[in-house]
Amino acid sequence: MRPLRIGDVARLVGTTPRTIRYYEEIGLLPEAPARPSGQHRLYTQEEVERLREVMRLKNALGVTLEELKTLLTAEEARAEVRAQLRREDVDPVRRRQLLMEALGHIERQLELVSHRAAELAKLEDELSETRKRVKRRLRELDARQSATFPPEDTLEVTGEART
Repeated sequence: MRPLRIGDVARLVGTTPRTIRYYEEIGLLPEAPARPSGQHRLYTQEEVERLREVMRLKNALGVTLEELKTLLTAEEARAEVRAQLRREDVDPVRRRQLLMEALGHIERQLELVSHRAAELAKLEDELSETRKRVKRRLRELDARQSATFPPEDTLEVTGEART
C-alpha cells in the first residue's frame, strides 16, 4: 500500500484528521517525521495499523486517553522484550529478567482491563435490575387493564407497595 494523506487515513479508519493530529500530539501515535515545508504528512501502512489498534482498544475498553497511553506503552515494551527474547544469544539469566519485565507489563495491562470489566459488569447488573423492575411494572399494568390484578384492598392488606 502506498503512503496515505491524513484525510485518506481518517476516512479509512473512521475518524477525523483532527483526532489523528491530537493522538500524535499526546503520543498515542508517532509524530510526523521532518519534511520540507509545504509537503503533506504521509502515513505508512504500519502507522495506519497502529491507529486502527489505538481506536480498537479505545472503543473496546472505553478507557481514557491516559489509560490507553499506559496500555499501549506497556504493549510496546512487551514487543521490545519479545524481540530481545527471539535472539539466540540471550543467556538464561537475562532471559529470566526479560520474562519478568514482560510479566510486569502484562500485569499492568490486565489490571486496566480487569478494572474496565468490573465497571461493565456493575453497569450490566444495574441495567438488568432496572429491566426486571420495568418488566414487572408492565405486567402489573397489563394485569390491571385486564382486571386480573388483585383488588386494591388486597394490596393494602398484604402490605405490598403500589407503583
